[in-house]
Amino acid sequence: MPSTILSACVLVAVTVAVHAAGLAVLLRCFIRLDALPPTRFWPITRMLLRMVWWVFLIHLAEISVWGLFYLGRRCLPNAETAFYFSGATYTTIGYGDVVLAKPWRLLGPIEALTGVLMCGLSMGYFFVVVNHIHQSRRGEATALSATERPRP
Repeated sequence: MPSTILSACVLVAVTVAVHAAGLAVLLRCFIRLDALPPTRFWPITRMLLRMVWWVFLIHLAEISVWGLFYLGRRCLPNAETAFYFSGATYTTIGYGDVVLAKPWRLLGPIEALTGVLMCGLSMGYFFVVVNHIHQSRRGEATALSATERPRP
């Protein structure tokens, strides 16, 4: 049991580190590439798609960390089963067709909770970006209406 809890703590720390590093890279890219947020439909769509795909890759990397652990510790019989279990658990789908051996069972709920938290963190980041776009569009509309007013 203590080795399972220690393993869980290390896995959670690695997952959070991967997520933080991935979001930091994403933030740095958006600051460098898009100093001003886009205000038109297609540039906004392109930016949001890039962001979604990057976040998707971050989550796949995190699922892989857990899957590699399950494989390396022989918690599951093969790579396909380890990554399948990790993906189903991380996303909280939890079909139940694959379960961990008794000494490692505690890792399942911890991975699920970690996945929920990381998805929440990603959603928070996504909300901040969309809010920033909305605020800049609102500012642009206000600036346009101020320049279009007739002057006395």
